[in-house]
Amino acid sequence: MSWATHEGIQTMRIKLKLSGARTWAPRLGSATLALILATAPAFAQRLTGTENGEWRYLGGDVGHTRSSPLNQINGGNFSDLEVAWIWRGDNFGPNIDYFNRSTPIYVNGVLYTVATPRRQVVAIDPATGETLWTFREPQTIRHLRSPRQAYGKGVAYAEVDGRGVIYVTSPAFFLWALDAETGRPLENWGTAVPLEGFPDSGGLDLIPPLVSDWGRWQDRSATYDANYGIPRELGMVTASAPPIVVNGVVVVLVGHQPSYGQTRIENVPGDIMGFDAATGEFLWKFHTIPRPGEVGHETWHNDAWQWSGDMSSWAPASADPELGLVYIVTNASTVQTYAGHRPGDNLFGGCVLALDVRTGERKWHFQIHRSDQWNYDLPTAPILMNLTVDGEEIPALIQNTKQGLIFAFNRETGEPIWPIEERPVIQTEVPGNYTAALQSYPTKPEPVDPIVRDGLTDEFVIDYTPELKQQALEILGHYRIGGLYVPALPENHSNTFYNNVGCLGGGNIIPHPPVADPSTGLLYASHRRSCGAPSFMRPTGGVDDDNPDYAAPGAGGATPNSTPTTGTTVAAWLPGGFRRPTDAQDPFVSVTGLPTIDGLRLYKPMDNQLSAFQMNTGERSWSLPVGETAQVIRENPRLAGVEIPNAGGAGWSIQMVTGDLLVQTRALSEGTRQIVPDAPLELHGRDKLTGEILGTIELPAPGQYGMMTYMHQGKQYIVVQIGSIQTGFPGSLVALTLP
Repeated sequence: MSWATHEGIQTMRIKLKLSGARTWAPRLGSATLALILATAPAFAQRLTGTENGEWRYLGGDVGHTRSSPLNQINGGNFSDLEVAWIWRGDNFGPNIDYFNRSTPIYVNGVLYTVATPRRQVVAIDPATGETLWTFREPQTIRHLRSPRQAYGKGVAYAEVDGRGVIYVTSPAFFLWALDAETGRPLENWGTAVPLEGFPDSGGLDLIPPLVSDWGRWQDRSATYDANYGIPRELGMVTASAPPIVVNGVVVVLVGHQPSYGQTRIENVPGDIMGFDAATGEFLWKFHTIPRPGEVGHETWHNDAWQWSGDMSSWAPASADPELGLVYIVTNASTVQTYAGHRPGDNLFGGCVLALDVRTGERKWHFQIHRSDQWNYDLPTAPILMNLTVDGEEIPALIQNTKQGLIFAFNRETGEPIWPIEERPVIQTEVPGNYTAALQSYPTKPEPVDPIVRDGLTDEFVIDYTPELKQQALEILGHYRIGGLYVPALPENHSNTFYNNVGCLGGGNIIPHPPVADPSTGLLYASHRRSCGAPSFMRPTGGVDDDNPDYAAPGAGGATPNSTPTTGTTVAAWLPGGFRRPTDAQDPFVSVTGLPTIDGLRLYKPMDNQLSAFQMNTGERSWSLPVGETAQVIRENPRLAGVEIPNAGGAGWSIQMVTGDLLVQTRALSEGTRQIVPDAPLELHGRDKLTGEILGTIELPAPGQYGMMTYMHQGKQYIVVQIGSIQTGFPGSLVALTLP
């Protein structure tokens, strides 16, 4: 059985015939057009990739496909590309930042992006790489203690009253509207911030509208200090993704510190807000943690809605302007590893949300996973394109997950394009904890890695030699094998097996977002296989009123790398338990996860992989390894004389579509200083239908996060985000073009 949720009603879905998408673009006078728009039904936009040689959004187009029809650069000349310029991010913050998470936009002949943890806005000449102007928010205490400072992914653009405007949200949680030509804050926009160095207009303090109707804020008696922001004992908030501007509304997305590093159960909710693009006027707010009387409130037991926080939307958003809908994905609630204080499925966590951009009203949602305790937040924007399924045209929304699942919906109605199963999962054994009984699995497309269906079953066990497989099976016999949603065990559990084991097929897709080609219906996803045992849970000892920052580990049970967090109450259980194997289990177990056999993993490796899915049918078109099998496998003495299939190499694959090409390179994983030597610094032009390499050039440093393309003065450019310590490049941009 499968379920779709629309307008608060949850109904069993039987395979339905969906109405085809319609497009409409007549040439009418403005008055006639306004009248028709007011009375006519909304039609989905075709969303065919970027237009006019521009790249107006982080993901290229408003549907976040990272696809462009530009074809001046093609398979026949790709190897002729030369470096046009390199823009370096050395001097835009107090420290050198070697990671560049911001994909530039290109509009009206200028590139715009952000740089470094200061999230300094930069305008760049697209032909020379010259910096045209910069904007830096004045320093505040709340910026200094802001989480996710370096996670700025870009800026938004809109035209207001005939002029271009750049919008950006800062780590300190301010919204700025800047003149696109000069970088100066707009006059008569927003509300003056009463802090030294701040301009009289052009900015908005986002904290007051976010917390205005939040009970814990209303109960406080202290005067608000805009320099300090939210007191630490109440919470912590920031922004990661840029806003998105749709139909005259700036939609602001809230971020938090990673909830898997928190020990406190209280925080600020990550509500979504809309502001007038022309004036900065506050328009609406959507509660990501439903209040009494709102849809989903019943999924929060123990009155946790009153004090639980996060439920952020730190990944970018996409939109369909014709439907007037903005599509947003969310993460988990505070203390992601334990849910005993917040029992219930916790809407709207782990959701795809469709909101009316003018009112903030929820049109539909789908909860992809319930009561997240695995860091399974949705980290990439929904991809929008039209599909033809069984002869019917469907306005589609496609959502990739960390788990390696691909969900496909009608973006107008929220109906799944193919049925979605609700599968029972292993339940928690941690006293007082809560886990959802069922989790969602799409029937189509297939997972990027089939291991995620049932976990590390026999077919996925290493089998280079019969002896290795037997040894691996013997070790795995000491574990309980599950799928994606294996819960952590208490450190003092009494099971006969040592620990639970689960497997991911997608991995952390933040630095390698999926892309799509609207002209062919192909979706491209980078992925790798990972299996392991969750950390054991240990009791914390409960309340720690005297130490609201809870910065150091101690008898209370905080993990050594726990971040100073918020609130007054420590979660009852946290990861960090340590348990020695019994004599019978030793040496078959590892105290840190799954053991290896002479450096070989117990499961068949599937490292850096690139797969293409034909979304019109839901079938995989092709899959290929990127890079070469790890040296520890290729040169392992246990495998001498054994033919080893290529399992892919280090890092991840990042890509985009331009013309008939899939442009692709190897990317760093987040936190990795440099890809190991098996990864040459190359950019490939691949046939987008087959994956075949048609041309290759060298890059000065490894790729990071994404790339983009544009046409400027008759020349097509490809810009790749690069950087690493080893190659001497900070977070930088390299532009390539034909001679």
